[in-house]
Amino acid sequence: MFDNLSERLERSFKILKGEGKITEINVAETLKDVRRALLDADVNYKVAKTFTDTVKEKALGQNVLTAVKPSQLMVKIVHDELTKLMGSETVDMNLKGHPAVILMAGLNGAGKTTFSGKLALMLKNKKNKKPLMAACDVYRPAAVEQLKVLGEQMGIPVYSEPESKDPVQIALHAIQEAKAKGYDTVIVDTAGRLAVDEEMMQEIAAIKNAITPDETLFVVDAMTGQDAVNTAKEFNERLDFDGVVLTKLDGDTRGGAALSIRTVVNKPIKFVGTGEKMEAIDPFHPSRMADRILGMGDIVSLVERAQEQYDEEEAKRLQKKIAKNQFDFNDFMNQIQQIKKMGNLKDLASMIPGVGKAIKDIDIDDNAFKGIEAIIQSMTPRERTNPEILNGSRRQRIAKGSGTSLQEVNRLIKQFDQTRKMMKMVTSSNMGKMMGRMPKLPGMPKIK
Repeated sequence: MFDNLSERLERSFKILKGEGKITEINVAETLKDVRRALLDADVNYKVAKTFTDTVKEKALGQNVLTAVKPSQLMVKIVHDELTKLMGSETVDMNLKGHPAVILMAGLNGAGKTTFSGKLALMLKNKKNKKPLMAACDVYRPAAVEQLKVLGEQMGIPVYSEPESKDPVQIALHAIQEAKAKGYDTVIVDTAGRLAVDEEMMQEIAAIKNAITPDETLFVVDAMTGQDAVNTAKEFNERLDFDGVVLTKLDGDTRGGAALSIRTVVNKPIKFVGTGEKMEAIDPFHPSRMADRILGMGDIVSLVERAQEQYDEEEAKRLQKKIAKNQFDFNDFMNQIQQIKKMGNLKDLASMIPGVGKAIKDIDIDDNAFKGIEAIIQSMTPRERTNPEILNGSRRQRIAKGSGTSLQEVNRLIKQFDQTRKMMKMVTSSNMGKMMGRMPKLPGMPKIK
């Protein structure tokens, strides 16, 4: 995501390197390159021109401090303007209804059904909501079945009327079902439609008028670039939706839709889809996206994802085991599962400042842990708890059972031993520092 744009912008800022101050000449040259980079990323032409004009105006009005290089100042100005371009602030959904009704609209193939499932799971797990999904796509073969399968996987009920071809009635009945059974949120998944299909556009407008949703979200495939923006504009004129969802941002997308859509339709981007897993959904944060576009990473989002998987009691238990050198393969496997739940590995790595560019051309397979998991799962419960008993014959049996080589098993056990020693050293060192900083309280026994 945004790899080419990030690279082009970085090259643009290098024009100012070595310059003692910002002048109209070097700014014009830099911004000419910036505009080209934006257009290559499929950003709307008017948006790109207005953006560079604003940056130029602000840059020429700045006095460069001795400690700040012109290129650094330009990065700061571009960052601020990119953030503003994408909406400045994160905008939450309106879920005040009883039940709150969310209407999903968009083109064919944009990923509405999958996103409906992702949104339902997020509301259930992170907002403590009790969602009901309504299957109102009566045209696409197996659309209702797809939503039901997703619902079963996530433990979220789906309301459907397989014999009905009236999406308005299905949506109304789903809301009645929610009221009767105590569901506080209804997510209405509708059929994909083209803006040029007048009959289908009238239908989605009729659904909205009938159910008066608290939130109408327009789902758009980010990989369609500028076409996505034009389509959003036409849908907005008919539906006056509340926000935009950009799916497939983890794909080979140039990012133009993310940068243009807020300005063109004057509606906020509320969510982004960042992978195929049902957990791969993030609220849209303009400032963090600007950080990533400019190669600064996104540590805040990385920490948030880690915190979602963090269990304080489990962490305390693990710390005690590490301190006693009792960290075993069961604990190791649990840590792997937590990392996998955080999302796409390459996406996670790109959130670390400076790493995104380094791994741009490296293919990080999400199945990278499969070999390790196979090896650990081929161990007996006793072997996982007591790694020191893993002698030669046991290792050979584990290699055969996991479909790996003896060398791979030996390598994993060696890496595990090194990790365990390092973790014990770090834990002991930190505990010592903490104890050294603690004030002596009356009656506190000495720690030997």
